[in-house]
Amino acid sequence: MSDNPNGNAIMTANTPTLDYISSNFPMQKLKASGTAVGLPTDDDIGNSEVGHNAMGAGRIYAQGARLVNEALDSGAVYQGAMWRELVDNVKDNNTLHFIGLLSDGNVHSHIKHLFSMLDEAANNDVQKVRVHILLDGRDVDPTSALEYVDSLEEKLAQLNVDGHDYSIASGGGRMQITMDRYEANWPMVEKGWRTHVLGKARQFTSARQAIEVYRTEDPDIIDQNIPPFVIAQDDQPIGTIEDGDSVILFNFRGDRSQELALAFEGGENFDKFNRDRVPNVHFAALLEYDSERHIPKNFLVLPPEFEHTLGEVISANGLRQLAISETQKIGHVTYFFNGNRAAKFNEDLEEYVETPSDRVPFDTAPAMQSAVIADKLNDLLKLGEYHFVRINFPNPDMVGHTGNYKATIKAIEAVDVALGEILKVVDEMNGMAIITGDHGNAEEMYELNGDGSIKEKDGRPVTKTAHTTNRVPCIFYDNTENRDKYVLKEGDFGLANIAATVALLEGIDKPEQWCEAMIEPK
Repeated sequence: MSDNPNGNAIMTANTPTLDYISSNFPMQKLKASGTAVGLPTDDDIGNSEVGHNAMGAGRIYAQGARLVNEALDSGAVYQGAMWRELVDNVKDNNTLHFIGLLSDGNVHSHIKHLFSMLDEAANNDVQKVRVHILLDGRDVDPTSALEYVDSLEEKLAQLNVDGHDYSIASGGGRMQITMDRYEANWPMVEKGWRTHVLGKARQFTSARQAIEVYRTEDPDIIDQNIPPFVIAQDDQPIGTIEDGDSVILFNFRGDRSQELALAFEGGENFDKFNRDRVPNVHFAALLEYDSERHIPKNFLVLPPEFEHTLGEVISANGLRQLAISETQKIGHVTYFFNGNRAAKFNEDLEEYVETPSDRVPFDTAPAMQSAVIADKLNDLLKLGEYHFVRINFPNPDMVGHTGNYKATIKAIEAVDVALGEILKVVDEMNGMAIITGDHGNAEEMYELNGDGSIKEKDGRPVTKTAHTTNRVPCIFYDNTENRDKYVLKEGDFGLANIAATVALLEGIDKPEQWCEAMIEPK
């Protein structure tokens, strides 16, 4: 949340529901980024994965970026059997491939992780390396791709000695190829497979040339939407993935990495798209993305082991719970909220409801599925069967990432209407609601100067598509008789304090490992 109106789609939007509940009900301002959600530093922006992890875990775990930093800095990755297997596999003139998001956004990946592994590959005398880059423009500046490409090219040039052949082989925007999530758009992954593995995309002599040409053809294009490309010499792609190669997926966040991992590991039963050719490779990722389904089978860094999550505690106390969202966020209110666990804790006590997301650019339909989700939820609430419900509206996040300010305003207004309809039924059922966010985004749609004014470039405001480090509101909407039985505590709280707060409201004991509740009895 932000009090600065500049570039603030939330303040600009017409939000009578949010305005009313913000003014008439108790509210905390929660930390949703940095060390409060297990990231390396307080300068690290929050994201949906770690936000839901923190809410569900009730405590702060070291998350992907911090885990990987520690494992790489200590050298533990390079001393492990998996790294040795990947490297030894390519000693006989085969190729080591790296695939991942090329930026320092630190949400899905970090360029320094790639650089560390490139250095170690060279130290291990790996002769041939190909890097397949996904352009960000979402967790970093929307048109910053060339900065990262130039930095990578400089690193590769430094390593190209003693017979080493290290090059960029393919790429494309993260919202065009490869990085789909929750199986919402397998054709995205298919385009990535054809680009990275088969070398079938528009050809260029370098990644820089590809980006510059695409920008010339569409001056308004941002990095995340750049079409796929392959680097070629004499009309032949220089980096197709072949039998006997090794492949490392260097994204540490799992939601937009699992599908590519499944394509590599799917075997003969894989049916999501026609892969044409499936090379026999050694494949691994930085982290295990799904500990229940073991995706992928091979990984370099052990993930955190979550225990005693809120979902588990609710089920252990015999209470029924419901998780509901559309495809773009259903995994966040289930898998991530439950501590990277896909399976339910108790099939008889839990229900997950997914509304399919539209396969269109989010800013072209900013309402997304908010009305449908609200209608489904209200029907289920009226059954009176659930003690604890969690719901996510993806709109402010997903539309905010497009950088389309007007569309983001419409997205927020749609959610405000849906929230108003839900709160009517909450009152009808004599319930209460906690309204919060998993990170900041739509409250800062343009880059800001130090004085809070909007940055401009060539007379136009500089769009911001990344998350923020701003705190998020946490509003206690309660018209029941219980509202007079508790008060908000004074303190510096974060998303990890939500679980203990819910436990107190439900009248159940919290695990001793959890952070404290944000409320206390009067």
